[in-house]
Amino acid sequence: MRTITTVVIFLCVTSSYGQNIQDIIDQVDLGNLTVTLNEFSGEQTTTVNGNTVSIIDRRQAVNDIAADYLIERFQELDNITITDQSFNTNGRNIIATQLGKTNPENIYMICAHYDTVTNFCADDNASGTGAILEIARILSTQCLDNTIVYALWDEEEIGLFGSAFYATQAQTDNDNILGVYNIDMIAYDGDGDNSFDIDVKQGDAGSIAMGNAIINVLNSYTFNLNHNLINPGTEQSDHSSFWNRGFPAALVGEAWSENDQNDQYHTSGDVVSNLNLSFYHEMVKLSAAYMATVGGLVAVDNTITLSTTALTSNQSTGTYQWVNCDTNTPIAGATNQTFMPSVNGNYAVEVTSGTCFEISNCIAFNSLSLATFLESEITIFPNPVSDELKIESHTDSQDLELKLYTVSGKLVFDTSSSENLISIHMKSFPQGTYFLSVRSDKKSGTYKIVKE
Repeated sequence: MRTITTVVIFLCVTSSYGQNIQDIIDQVDLGNLTVTLNEFSGEQTTTVNGNTVSIIDRRQAVNDIAADYLIERFQELDNITITDQSFNTNGRNIIATQLGKTNPENIYMICAHYDTVTNFCADDNASGTGAILEIARILSTQCLDNTIVYALWDEEEIGLFGSAFYATQAQTDNDNILGVYNIDMIAYDGDGDNSFDIDVKQGDAGSIAMGNAIINVLNSYTFNLNHNLINPGTEQSDHSSFWNRGFPAALVGEAWSENDQNDQYHTSGDVVSNLNLSFYHEMVKLSAAYMATVGGLVAVDNTITLSTTALTSNQSTGTYQWVNCDTNTPIAGATNQTFMPSVNGNYAVEVTSGTCFEISNCIAFNSLSLATFLESEITIFPNPVSDELKIESHTDSQDLELKLYTVSGKLVFDTSSSENLISIHMKSFPQGTYFLSVRSDKKSGTYKIVKE
């Protein structure tokens, strides 16, 4: 077995948003999905191992470039451990694990096969592979109670060998796999009715419960989809490797039960132009919502509000550490909910709440590029100050925005005024150094204030 473990990257390089299921749904990006479909089907070039390549042929004996592509995509993510699992001479499963914060022993899997029978094979199964990469991109920025395993199987097309190998090991190790969500062909909708199948195992309470849970998610949010619950479901995909070893599993795929089968199935005509991308988008959104639900999305908000003078974490409780994305380093003393940069740049915040730790997206702060007030335009006195700080404006701007921060970035005063003389009562403020941000629609200035 060959194992590659990535170092958790300190900064997010992907977008990350607030913590509810609808936020997760809204992050599923059709542009990302379309690029991955085209790259992984070989219809456009991509970069793997530093080389420009076309991944046209993913048959099991010649798909090492495809496997390396998957590893590199997972390596871009935070909170992920990657296993490159060799199970025979040619077979390679690519496994990415995101440990749960509360119940790491509780495992939910989302999986798809990435091998093919011929060239291209965009629907079978670049569509499932791309869905998993997109869902991992989103959920890896989030804090989850339970462990998620993102699994991409090799040698499905010649006998389900990759998934069978993994499932056998999991059975031997008594892994607590609570559900396996298998995706196989989710981008073709020939009749345009947005129908799809959920295949469950007859008589298997765990599998049937999974099917019902998927339907519950479908009904809890707004998707342009119609489901068919198939019982007994087909065994012709990787979910059956888990059925046969006692694990609950379900297959999510196109509406074969309605004979709406891809007319280019298992041919080199299975290309992106033959697919229904809006249907595909809906299917990935549903899959992301289901995995966020069973994963146990934790309500930590890792978004940032950007103002003209400061960055503020939208998580109201917890601990904070602001980070300079340009240097990949924490900023000394910047440990409050609000941070006022002294220079333009890209910034993120690490938020910790209980056992949950998340990192925001890097936000560009460019407000300091405004023209600076002339000394004659803004007068601040007395400074040092013991009681009342006065700000006198001699500008033609009607409104000024004033924000007062501690040296560590905590906002302690915030007002807007059209008066020429503005007062800040500082008698009750602790002694020390503060920064006053003054901003109009045309100019800005930051002033060091000493409280005696």
